[in-house]
Amino acid sequence: MKTKDKPTSLPRPCRPPRQIHVAISGSDTNSGTSQEPLRTIQHAADMAWPGDTVIVHEGVYRERVNPPRGGSSDSLPITYQAAPGERVEIKGSERVGGWESLNADLWKVTLPAPFFGAFNPFADLLHGDWFTDKGRPHHTGAVYLNNHWLPEAASYDDLSESGDSRWFACAEGGLTTIWARFPEVDPNEQLVEVNVRQTVFYPDQPGCNYIRVRGFILSHAATPWAPPTAEQIALIGTHWSKGWIIEENTVRYSVCCGISLGKYGDQYDNTSADSAEGYVKTVERAHAHAIPWNRENIGHHIVRHNHISHCEQAGIVGSLGAAFSSIEDNVIHDIHVRRLFTGHEMAGIKFHGAIDSRIVSNHIFRTCRGIWLDWMTQGTRVSRNLLHDNLTDDLYVEVNHGPFLVDANLLLSSTSLLDVSQGGAYAHNLFAGRIVNGPDKRLTPYHPPHSTFVAGLSEVVGSGNRFFNNIFIGDGAVPEKPFFGQEEQPRCHGHGLWVYNHRESVPMAAGNVHLNGARAGAFEADAVQWKNGCWSFQEFLLTADWDPAISEALTAPVTSARLGIAEIPKSPYVTATGLPLQVDTDFLGHQFTFPSPRPGPFAAALRGPTLLGESMGPSRRF
Repeated sequence: MKTKDKPTSLPRPCRPPRQIHVAISGSDTNSGTSQEPLRTIQHAADMAWPGDTVIVHEGVYRERVNPPRGGSSDSLPITYQAAPGERVEIKGSERVGGWESLNADLWKVTLPAPFFGAFNPFADLLHGDWFTDKGRPHHTGAVYLNNHWLPEAASYDDLSESGDSRWFACAEGGLTTIWARFPEVDPNEQLVEVNVRQTVFYPDQPGCNYIRVRGFILSHAATPWAPPTAEQIALIGTHWSKGWIIEENTVRYSVCCGISLGKYGDQYDNTSADSAEGYVKTVERAHAHAIPWNRENIGHHIVRHNHISHCEQAGIVGSLGAAFSSIEDNVIHDIHVRRLFTGHEMAGIKFHGAIDSRIVSNHIFRTCRGIWLDWMTQGTRVSRNLLHDNLTDDLYVEVNHGPFLVDANLLLSSTSLLDVSQGGAYAHNLFAGRIVNGPDKRLTPYHPPHSTFVAGLSEVVGSGNRFFNNIFIGDGAVPEKPFFGQEEQPRCHGHGLWVYNHRESVPMAAGNVHLNGARAGAFEADAVQWKNGCWSFQEFLLTADWDPAISEALTAPVTSARLGIAEIPKSPYVTATGLPLQVDTDFLGHQFTFPSPRPGPFAAALRGPTLLGESMGPSRRF
């Protein structure tokens, strides 16, 4: 799916905004009123103009929605929404019957070319920059049994030798044969579906601005690998545009990405040679594009109150196109958990160039990596998020120069922070896992405040970080020296800020508390360090015992004046609108008490087990 020219600007019909209704019982020859609804969402999209609202009524719609145009402003978007109180599913799959039994568990079906149309995901291989196939092919097709996907077998022999549920396909001669193992299940008596569409809600042209998508269940997309150097197609995506609102949806079962706020496509897709220099060229081309990468044209999206799961690359991805956006109150889980393939672009949230973006109050768990902010994280704020049970780390900040702010988060996985950046400010967080950090010799961009313009390139040599009023918890052991990993540029691993002792430029730090084996940095004159201090987190209940240590911390408010200027871009720590900031709100939304705020993410002492899941928006819907 390659970029076409920017949509032609057509005059809006001379009529007031209207509602266009879609129903399973409708017909595309109808007028689209509530009494005469249309049958397909796509036909409604073709009819919709700025200010119109497409209301979709209960049912399963098996189609790809390709909006031909967007709204004209924030106040005149085109809105697509599920009818209030009605369950509306849009699927990229079709139901498949007629399975032939080969033995007790193994079944076969053969599908003709017209079943798929112009796109057959069982003949479409995953590939691209920073993708690793682990020595076997992977297709964008998928087989679903009762709405849950089966893994793809590496070969027919692998399928035959296994007793597990899985599938293998061969597409040749105009026929696609799928073999699938369904232990103790007759697939002709169950709901079995296969992918036939690459995406579910995605404009094939960039510059389709101001669209609102609300209240749908969106699933089953044969999405391609989405590196930052190529068009990032997801189950639902904005395709290099401005001003989308994606809210209150369930987004699940995408072969690669769930939601994309990402890049357009061009002839350079997947030709970067997997290099930093290649991505610098990608950024240069984005500035020269017909819709250039700047504050006027790109980003400003809102992604909120969504439940995102079962994506094997990323829950939300965005190269450059996520700038100036807000990602709020989403639940993201079961991302890259099958791990049949690998690469360098997998996370609950994976952004490049999230300039002046906000990532706030999200609940991210059971992912390979929670939040990965890669390149040009400047003016970004990561606040009040709950991250736990993530495999590698909760937060990875890679080759950024700041300024960015990470505040009032709970980072509870075995590694809380992987820091290969400089200029980050960390305030009032709970770090319950290791801190890993180190330099990086790649030359990456930095910008003037609130701009995408590239002011220069720099390595990550020093640290230049700030750590104020945080709590660090160890694993009970107090090692005599930090551990250095085996990376090409070795990184220091450990609990507490002592892992920064080796950096050329050590952090500014004050008001921090180190418990249960976490060690303070040599640069921390006033750190509290206690041998004890326990916590537990189970089924969204956090229980903590550290109040005696908390009372000894010498804290002060965290403000723009205190944070100062990030060294490389020479930029202040301020809000996305350029106003002075103050970290004044805790994880639960309560106000810190000044002038001596309590360290950590809670403004008041925890009284017994505290239920965190209920505070995280859509998580209460589990």
